[in-house]
Amino acid sequence: MPTPFSLILFDGYCNLCSGTVQFILKHDRKAKFRFASLQSEYGKSLLQKHQLPTDSFGTFVLVENDTVFTKSTAALRILKSLSGMWPLLYVAIIIPRFLRDAIYNLVARNRYKWFGRRDSCWLPKNEWKERFMDSLLQ
Repeated sequence: MPTPFSLILFDGYCNLCSGTVQFILKHDRKAKFRFASLQSEYGKSLLQKHQLPTDSFGTFVLVENDTVFTKSTAALRILKSLSGMWPLLYVAIIIPRFLRDAIYNLVARNRYKWFGRRDSCWLPKNEWKERFMDSLLQ
């Protein structure tokens, strides 16, 4: 049975990734998305379930109805669900994936250098805690 929400797994140590999660939280007015860090036990178990590496965090992962999306496709699918003008960017899906993912990979490879890295995973504000799977399991 599909879950009533979509799940985003993100690098909890990455400033860009944590900032992206905060951006999504602010623009996800229907509360469609739930979150977990890739490094968490919940995140690792989901990666294993979908035969994805549990030791490489070069992409965030979107799981919708038990289907996995990564890299630029995941990013565009997320933008399509946000409020405001963001869904208009979904038109970029017509660009061949190898080109979209090349840009995504460039940013992913340099994200720590350009945006920094935390020493510990980012923790959400109390008002957002119920949207984080790790918080619900504790």
